[in-house]
Amino acid sequence: MSEPLHPTVTAPTAAPGTAASLDDRYGRTPDRRRRSRLFGIVAAIAVVLVFVAWVVWAGLDQESHGLDNTELGYTVVSDHRTVVHSQVSADPGTEVRCAVQVLDKSYSIVGWKEVTLPASEQRTRSISTAVNTTTRGVTGLIHDCWVP
Repeated sequence: MSEPLHPTVTAPTAAPGTAASLDDRYGRTPDRRRRSRLFGIVAAIAVVLVFVAWVVWAGLDQESHGLDNTELGYTVVSDHRTVVHSQVSADPGTEVRCAVQVLDKSYSIVGWKEVTLPASEQRTRSISTAVNTTTRGVTGLIHDCWVP
């Protein structure tokens, strides 16, 4: 009973240079590690550059010209005409274009008109836009304004 139940198994000792040959065989060389690290750094720099370019293009490159609009209300004149009342603010001396739309009760666009506001010394101007409609509108508003 002095014999152990589970004999101890010893791992064979590797011959000198075997670990290096296995690394070579499976591509775990110092050159491969350097290339992988360099590739990772280049990829990270590329991602940062694309992000910075997007930020510049999307935000910093575009001027707002102090452009703002507010709907004041609307008047349904008939089944085929609605007048939209609004205020548009822009830097003095800036020409502005606005798209005015009229919607029906199912929120479908039933009337659309682009309006050009010539350059003015006033920052805020009130405008009333008559829009022809295909059916009776239930609301009118400015869809968007921009500097041409």
